[in-house]
Amino acid sequence: MRGVMSNLLVDHWSRNRSLARDFAWVPGFSLFTAAMAQIRIPLPFTPVPLTGQTLAVLLSGAVLGSRRGIASQALYLAEGAAGLPVFAGGAFSVLHLMGPTGGYLWSYPLAAGLVGWLVERGASRRTSRLILSLCVANALILVCGAFWLHRFYGIPYRQASLLGFYPFLIGDTLKIILVGVLLPRILAYYDPHEAAERNLD
Repeated sequence: MRGVMSNLLVDHWSRNRSLARDFAWVPGFSLFTAAMAQIRIPLPFTPVPLTGQTLAVLLSGAVLGSRRGIASQALYLAEGAAGLPVFAGGAFSVLHLMGPTGGYLWSYPLAAGLVGWLVERGASRRTSRLILSLCVANALILVCGAFWLHRFYGIPYRQASLLGFYPFLIGDTLKIILVGVLLPRILAYYDPHEAAERNLD
């Protein structure tokens, strides 16, 4: 499978792209997001728990690209709205999408699409560029989450930031470093000649 000219890891895993393969990857990453949502650590000072969802969201864009990344996260939201227990702690329903974590959830397709768009344009080939791309997308999730708390729950901006933005910076930074360091090196395995000409820093 080497020799495929693509910045997307999923294209190196599948020699020939097809609608059927896309159909398999999209629900696969939606279920991966659901599984990561069950990694849940409640925080006593905020209604928003620590979860593994953002790692799955960032990976869906970085691995699948913009369109498939958006589709996987849109499907994830649709699964929860339809009554499947895919949200954190096994929660589900449209009402959950309107709860305290609604801002984060609604931003997932946008964040995955943003990461995918940047990766398609070469961000995944350099660790520094990929980490910057992941930081921007992750900031989008956190800002949307904090703004949701402010707009729909009447929480002042400062308090919304303390509840929905700052508590997650350390954990999200670790997730970003993990993806940002590993993905370019995995891609280099599939394209060693190009990797030799590039600096992965």
